[in-house]
Amino acid sequence: MTNSPVASPAQTAHSTGSICEFQPVIDELRRALNSTLKGKSEAVELVIACLLARGHLLLEDLPGLGKTTLAKALAMSVGGRFARVQCTPDLLPTDVTGFSIFNQKTREFEFIEGPVFSEVLLADEINRATPRTQSSLFEAMAERQVTIDKMTHRLTPSFFVIATQNPVDSHGAYPLPEAQLDRFAMKLTFGYPDRASELEMLAENIGAADRDRSPLPAILTPNSLQHLQDHVAGVHIQESVLRYLVDLGTATRHHRDVTLGLSPRGLLTWQRVAQARAHLRGRDFVTPDDIQDVAAPVLQVRLSGDFESPQTIIETVLNDVEVPVCS
Repeated sequence: MTNSPVASPAQTAHSTGSICEFQPVIDELRRALNSTLKGKSEAVELVIACLLARGHLLLEDLPGLGKTTLAKALAMSVGGRFARVQCTPDLLPTDVTGFSIFNQKTREFEFIEGPVFSEVLLADEINRATPRTQSSLFEAMAERQVTIDKMTHRLTPSFFVIATQNPVDSHGAYPLPEAQLDRFAMKLTFGYPDRASELEMLAENIGAADRDRSPLPAILTPNSLQHLQDHVAGVHIQESVLRYLVDLGTATRHHRDVTLGLSPRGLLTWQRVAQARAHLRGRDFVTPDDIQDVAAPVLQVRLSGDFESPQTIIETVLNDVEVPVCS
């Protein structure tokens, strides 16, 4: 790593250089998120990889495990706006995207922005919103724009959605169809923290109230985040690794227990997340290990068929496809 002084992480992210010049930003982002979500360092790595890959994240977990706290911390770290939507059956599409209202003074319609006009949006219990409302959010996720009254409104290029689902309470829920699940880059489950992390959390909160907690400093700006995402998109992948990735995608489609395998869009997402994983490991090239490491969170949200858990299918596919020897 270069020993030259770093003025600030945000300034560093604007430089056009090697992986090392981005490392202070990545390290600070890790520290900030790990201080928020204790004992889940691997999950934090995948969340950062999802962000750098310009994807969106689906969290399927029980209430109270830190999903909202993580989303807020991420928004503060990238210096952006945070918005939260509690999805319920009576939530309207306009409650998410915004709406036009007639201004009697100007005698014109004015557009009132909805929660999607933010850098980080938390869609809590997304499967409780109606399919119509879900669709309005997925246009924003896929196109980073919304259409209101035949007018297109652009969102920030770094718009990032964290959606949650409760896996135990399905009453009154509207399960997301496969085509909409494919809009998420990955699905994660945090689970409960370990004993040491819970003890540390309790000790830190003795005598403290929510209002006493100072906000996290901005590590990035929305513009510097875009620059970092552009850099990640340029991480090199040699041809043998690309062939390996295609072979893995093909294997999911030909597996006897899979009715819906990996789509070309899913293959592109897998590639982008693997590039982000390589970048987080300090490399400017992707290896088969990077592809394997992110296989589970990327494929869990995409495979459907006659099986209880996709994890067995993923392990079979990874074991059956020959791993290339990279030069």
